[in-house]
Amino acid sequence: MISARRRVLLLMPTLGGGGAERFFTLLLRYLDRNLFEIHLALLQARGEYIPDIPDDVVVYDLQSSRARYALPRLIRLIWKVRPQSVLSTLPQTNIALTLSRPFLPDGTKLLIAEAAMTSAALKEDFAHPRLWRWFYRRLYKRADKVVCLSDSMVDDLVTNFQVPREKTRRIYYPVDAAKVHHLAEIDGNPYLGPGPHVVAVGRLTRQKGLDLLLDAMAAVRECFPQVQLTILGQGPLLNELTEQARRLGLSETVRFLGFQQNPWRYIRHASLFVLPSRYEGLPNILLETLVLGTPVVATDCPGAIREVQAGNPHVTVVPPEDPPALAQAICDVCEQQKSMVEPHARPPSYLTRFDLHHVVGEYSELLLD
Repeated sequence: MISARRRVLLLMPTLGGGGAERFFTLLLRYLDRNLFEIHLALLQARGEYIPDIPDDVVVYDLQSSRARYALPRLIRLIWKVRPQSVLSTLPQTNIALTLSRPFLPDGTKLLIAEAAMTSAALKEDFAHPRLWRWFYRRLYKRADKVVCLSDSMVDDLVTNFQVPREKTRRIYYPVDAAKVHHLAEIDGNPYLGPGPHVVAVGRLTRQKGLDLLLDAMAAVRECFPQVQLTILGQGPLLNELTEQARRLGLSETVRFLGFQQNPWRYIRHASLFVLPSRYEGLPNILLETLVLGTPVVATDCPGAIREVQAGNPHVTVVPPEDPPALAQAICDVCEQQKSMVEPHARPPSYLTRFDLHHVVGEYSELLLD
């Protein structure tokens, strides 16, 4: 019966083109409507994934440029909707939700999901890391559960931010393998020329380490003069990265194609996928790349890279902040691909732990608990 369904409110800043945003759209689509009545609150109702919101999801636009400005509206909304559970992700909405706890109806369950390795994120990308560290240590304890994308993220929060281990739970990002395979075959091969063709996907920010990849590509071109690098994503460093490519003499080698609604065909037909990040959570684009059988070169950065790489020969891991090592790995993998009859390998069977329906089931258990 409809009245027996659990009312759930999902909260995040926007539905921009990031991994956490894409994951939330999967939850919105695949949570069982026999069990849940789903509501979505956004600080600003904008972003590339807005069209992916299912028609039966009630959407609330808090019309706030900052989470702190949204606090009164968020509290009023929760009193109005009266969800049994609120699930939030990304730092600003997680902090806002835990700040609001004393003003919420009794019994409202608060779940917050971390999207990256917290210690590394504070060190690299936060303007006031000491303040944010204080927020994490004081406020995350107010949540009923803190969901992390990897065991290493759990250990980081427990060790460095005094989050009680019993309040944490590791749930991986999911992979919608059927959709990835379907979209990867649409419109065919997007590349021209002999290549090899290297692809990277991510927001154009310092975290994603694309400046390191550009430095590496100058050396890769010495091994493969016709190599092409395609970068998919948008972000604040576009002009800086474009200028770096020009300065390195890579203007004819590197393409910046911006956000792509279907990045999978670029990955499917690439010689290899490169993830040069300085830190990560669990990049779902990495899992999707492995589902497609495309080999990966990734930096051994803080996050779940080692957990994904364990037992998987299709992932080559190199030291972080080391463009020469990154270049050598790219050259080695490209050379291996040249000699293979079928360049792309079958995806490893252990990827079943990232299966979409398995992961959605884990979240369903959490929301129903």
